[in-house]
Amino acid sequence: MVESFYIVKFLSLATISFVVAMLWTPLLTNLLYELKMGKSLRSEKQAPTFHKMHEKKAGTPTMGGVLIWGTALGLAVLFVIIDWLDPASFFGKLNFLSRKETWLPLGALISAGLVGLVDDFLNAKKIGKNGGGIDIRHRLILYSLIALIGAWWFYFKLGFDILHIPFYGDLSMGLWYIPFFFVVIVGTSFSVNQTDGLDGLAGGTLLSSFSAMAIIALLQGRFELAAFIGVIVGALIAFLWFNIYPARFFMGDTGAMSMGVTLGIVAMLTNTALLLPVVGLIFVLEAVTTIVQILSKKIRHKKVFLVAPIHHHFEALGWPEPKVVMRFWVLSWIAAAVGIVLAILDMAIT
Repeated sequence: MVESFYIVKFLSLATISFVVAMLWTPLLTNLLYELKMGKSLRSEKQAPTFHKMHEKKAGTPTMGGVLIWGTALGLAVLFVIIDWLDPASFFGKLNFLSRKETWLPLGALISAGLVGLVDDFLNAKKIGKNGGGIDIRHRLILYSLIALIGAWWFYFKLGFDILHIPFYGDLSMGLWYIPFFFVVIVGTSFSVNQTDGLDGLAGGTLLSSFSAMAIIALLQGRFELAAFIGVIVGALIAFLWFNIYPARFFMGDTGAMSMGVTLGIVAMLTNTALLLPVVGLIFVLEAVTTIVQILSKKIRHKKVFLVAPIHHHFEALGWPEPKVVMRFWVLSWIAAAVGIVLAILDMAIT
């Protein structure tokens, strides 16, 4: 009966989040267009193939990711207030804030979102190195700081230092847990950021991954974490409504980086970090193809792909953008399903 309520809570929060996000999207969209928050594309000289494929998108606003983390923050505050005023009511019980399960992912979501917001603003206004916003080195420092704070919270506040190895058992990592946590968070955030290149691509694949993590969290009894993910899922669906080709706005770093950081933290909280590459298979492919392309150009002075990451390669081959996106979505659904199956089998065995 208790578990049934938390399934209802998850679905209710996802629905409320979707409705709220849909309602305030016109306000956000109008604001982004009025402020001329159009994303700056790489010049034809820097990336001729990419520029040719995407020049029609010039002027489309970025910062759409504010819709996701803004909705999550607003609902977190709202339900805390309702819980304080009337804890026995249904809406009071929708409060999902918990020191052990949701303080950290929510805090990381907002922190990474704000850093990305500044970066997107500078990019739109052509401020910074080559007019591209915050320099990649400084971005890495800022997101690394968020990851290190998260690692500190996990290790010293929550007492986490156990890595679960699927179908084997638990491994106590001691202080090595901190650098492992750091690698997972930074790697996931930049992998998601690489995926944010076509209309609806990052949003759809994130939806699959977060939905899989919500199911795993429910199976583990991490009900408040599942409820928090429900809020993200609902806001992501609303974002996709406006981001599907042709996009009304782009996710931007404020969305991609915050979503990546949060997905990594959710994986650490559910102790499924080693299943994350399965659940988030598309993000792995995007990151790996980018790295391979960079190394090949530096070492061999040749390209492996027409354009990297890999979604642009298929675009350059002549695939229409919606076809690339939908096929990547299908792969993400299958990967998420396999991840859930592996998690369930692992629970049964270990």
